[in-house]
Amino acid sequence: MANEEDDPIIQEIDVFLARSLLEKLYLFQYPIRPASMTYDDVTHLSAKIKPKQQKVELEMAIDTLNPNYCRSKGEQIALNVDGTCTDETSTYSSKLMDKQTFCSSQAASNVSRYAAAVYKKGELHLTPLHGILQLRPSFTYLDKADAKHREREAANEGGDSSQDEAEDDVKQITVRFSRPETEQARQRRVQSYEFLQKRQAEEHWVHLHYYGLKDSRSEHERQYLFSQGHGLAENTELIKSPSEYLMMLMPPSVEEENDKPMAPSNVLSMAQLRTLPLADQIKILMKNVKVMPFANLLSLLGSGTDPTAVLRCVQQVALLVQGNWVVKSDVLYPKDTSSPHSGVPAEVLCRGRDFVMWKFTQDRWVVRKEVAAVTKLCPEDVKDFLEHMSVARINKGWEFMLPYDEDFVKKHPDIVQRQQMLWMGIQAKLEKVYNLLKEHLTPKKQEAQSAHPLLVSGEQRVNMAKAKVKQNYGQLEKEFQKQKAEMKSNDSSAKTDVPNICIKEEPVSLEEPMDTSGQEGLTKGLLNGLHPTQGPLEPVNGHLPGGCMDRVTQELKAFVSATFKKQFVLTLSELKRLFNLHLASLPPGHTLFSGISDKMLQDMVLDTGCKQILVPFPPQTAASPDELKVYALWEAGDTYDQHRQVLLELFSKNYRVRRNVIQSQLSQECGEDLNKQEVDRVLK
Repeated sequence: MANEEDDPIIQEIDVFLARSLLEKLYLFQYPIRPASMTYDDVTHLSAKIKPKQQKVELEMAIDTLNPNYCRSKGEQIALNVDGTCTDETSTYSSKLMDKQTFCSSQAASNVSRYAAAVYKKGELHLTPLHGILQLRPSFTYLDKADAKHREREAANEGGDSSQDEAEDDVKQITVRFSRPETEQARQRRVQSYEFLQKRQAEEHWVHLHYYGLKDSRSEHERQYLFSQGHGLAENTELIKSPSEYLMMLMPPSVEEENDKPMAPSNVLSMAQLRTLPLADQIKILMKNVKVMPFANLLSLLGSGTDPTAVLRCVQQVALLVQGNWVVKSDVLYPKDTSSPHSGVPAEVLCRGRDFVMWKFTQDRWVVRKEVAAVTKLCPEDVKDFLEHMSVARINKGWEFMLPYDEDFVKKHPDIVQRQQMLWMGIQAKLEKVYNLLKEHLTPKKQEAQSAHPLLVSGEQRVNMAKAKVKQNYGQLEKEFQKQKAEMKSNDSSAKTDVPNICIKEEPVSLEEPMDTSGQEGLTKGLLNGLHPTQGPLEPVNGHLPGGCMDRVTQELKAFVSATFKKQFVLTLSELKRLFNLHLASLPPGHTLFSGISDKMLQDMVLDTGCKQILVPFPPQTAASPDELKVYALWEAGDTYDQHRQVLLELFSKNYRVRRNVIQSQLSQECGEDLNKQEVDRVLK
């Protein structure tokens, strides 16, 4: 009451409902016109309408004499559309784009709440609108231009061939018979875009006569916007209570089910979904999502939903697989339906999909070839089954898409037990249908039970690793003690046998070293369990055996020299990578396998005529220490040694140098002007 006193009524206006133009009045929304088309000078050349579609096409003249009109552009458009010759079929007979076509589209599907109002002499007259149409420019003349261009090209190509050749040309005709169309295929065809476009094109245009704004006929029709009589007989609908009047003027947005566009099958409106019963909500959700944890299902159903009721309903449309709910096959493939790929009936599809679901109750991985071999279904159907509940992994198979829901299994053991009983019945049916052998099923079942739970926590993995280490340590300790005892017994037997051995003394030449491989084998035995000729030479007490160090140095020096003659500049990281690749290509037992440290490798680089270039990298670089150490071949013995040294000195001062600076420095230091090819060769 206080608010009404603050906002007093200033004037009362009588409202009348005009019914003369009922179901005839349309509102046209024009686009913003260019400066060459104003409301005063626009002339409607023609108008036509398709009443069923409420589609209007208007053709309006353009003022070509307006100073804002670009004449050259209009001539170019007319030339592209009609070509050089003009006839009755030409779109622009004046060889100038002098008209524009506008095509309509519906701005709103429900216009029952909109009306046109006219205020006159203290009275408000309302006429309900039958439609609201938005007019947009139509560019069909561009399609005509493309069509004429293709016709001209076809005429030019066809001019070279004679009529005789055309008559002699024989083409093979392939006859195909289409299968009878199913009801599901017919519904998809009727709802397709091409079918709707074809139906819209079949409706004929109704040509209209346009009357201008100041025409006498327009003035006459405009009078129908006013109520023709003020008596109670015509305005009985307005003798209502205020609430009823507002309800009539602004009815609730209730659209007919047939007028609603068909939404895609994978799109749901949550607002419409929650108006359905709980069982229907769960069925629609599971049919669209296909695999869902119970916690996610509860969150989609909204707060306040009883979990017990959800559990009771979800068991009617889904089965439990690895703690998650998977929609039943008969929900996805109802009775009297068939496969869109192969035409297989729904019963066969349900059995095949149940087999895939049962396989996932046994293991997290399923092989597609195995499923296809058992079910005898086409690859497309098997792929659909797997995509419903799993993800493809390269070189592994198909993995169940969700992790094992251990929380649900612990909270609801009665549900889990009931689902296990259902799966036992499904397994028995599958064994009869697909002739599955029990000896093939039992090991997998036991393996799955022993591997339970499928999801292993980090703490359990750590404990398992510790137990395995302890077990392996005990075995290794026993083997070591056994080997130690054997070595002691061998040493004692060798000591007792030495005095009884008589060594024959022979003159030893200074040029040939004496072969001591046999004695080394007696005293040292096997080296790390490998014979010296079979394994790498290992250091003894931190030093390589005599004579091995020289061979290692020679091999390492040969590798470093050959590498830097090819690469010229290398970081320590790249050099180590190349060295590891070189080791991988060597045969077993090579001398380089004795162990090369980073220091030995760097010393050898410096000994082969290379130098370390201290490149001043920026402090914020993310490179590793080995990548910051740069080595370069200082003297290669070719004609570019001096140029290379100048270039390396430049990079020792800055890690980024411009090309013109390099070229000027090379010319200054070397005393000659290098061309672009020579500079590129040095930089490379």
